[in-house]
Amino acid sequence: MSRNQLALAGNIDYLSILDENGNLDSVLEPDISASQHKTMFRAMLLGRLFDERMLALQRQGRIGTFPPIKGQEAAQIGTTATLLTSDWFVPSFRETAAEIMRGRTLDTVLLYYNGYNEGTFLDPSLKNLPISVPVASQILHAVGLGLAANYRNTGEVVMTFFGDGATSEGDFHEGLNCAAVYQTPVIFICQNNQWAISLPLASQTHSKTLAQKALAYGMPGIQVDGNDILAVYVAAQEAVDRARQGGGPTFIECVTYRVMMHTTADDPGKYRSENEVEKWIERDPLPRYSNYLLEKDIFTRQSLDELEGQIQKEIQGAIEKAEEYMKNPVDPLNMFNHLYAELPPHLQNQKKALEKEGTKWTKGKDHG
Repeated sequence: MSRNQLALAGNIDYLSILDENGNLDSVLEPDISASQHKTMFRAMLLGRLFDERMLALQRQGRIGTFPPIKGQEAAQIGTTATLLTSDWFVPSFRETAAEIMRGRTLDTVLLYYNGYNEGTFLDPSLKNLPISVPVASQILHAVGLGLAANYRNTGEVVMTFFGDGATSEGDFHEGLNCAAVYQTPVIFICQNNQWAISLPLASQTHSKTLAQKALAYGMPGIQVDGNDILAVYVAAQEAVDRARQGGGPTFIECVTYRVMMHTTADDPGKYRSENEVEKWIERDPLPRYSNYLLEKDIFTRQSLDELEGQIQKEIQGAIEKAEEYMKNPVDPLNMFNHLYAELPPHLQNQKKALEKEGTKWTKGKDHG
């Protein structure tokens, strides 16, 4: 009998290419075209400006509670920029920038946060799942899509998002284990924003990193500077290429920070210090990226100002479109749509019963 150390394969890299001080590792710098850079930066800026406007609208009572994304734009855009339109996108509930990058319209976001079921309707041509509020539940959906992609040999890649808090859920572990066993083409994007509502990362895990949890399941894992869009892009592109070539899943931990509150119903001042927040604001992904693009002459100060003006007009137009829609009566029968391919008998009966009351809504007398 003996006691010997097992030789286990695997290690975890940390990737950073462009730091908060503008230092660039040109050896690791990805080959991204100017047009792609413009697309990615526009998506980041739109995500930031729309998020700020959403917060203002919420404070004015014009939308309900919503989760801000400020500070996490690079982790969302750098990853989704590597997907094809034929790939699947599976978000949690704090991926507004990524959702917009994948084709969701601003007005539907506004409708959703006003409580309108119509805000969840997805363009069927887009392979996007609706947001998932129950923590980590979307991970299982993503793995299921990956299993289907393998079974049908479609060549599709699936990318799913979740926060550090999700790594404490059983769904996370079940999902990663199943994905690795069956070598599904799923990219797991963990936006480690340091806080699961009021619970800090240190109370979430005793591991040095979250990325190393991938090793236990036999899949590649990597930790990246989640505020460095170049590093995020490189890690995501490597994972997507590997998955598309039959190399199975990857776990990417994007180390970032939730600059704002968990949701607009939360007061982060009760559990974290302003000093901590200020230190992370210095690592803001947006000015880091814009300065890089200015240095490469992809943008000028004037063109950046013009872009911001265009985006503000786009946001205002979406607000006006959504608010105009909400002035009109809503057909309550819509609640039966987009749930089942074939409506079950008990819901068919409920729909028929509601149709008998239809004149109340068609006349616009009652559409609450």
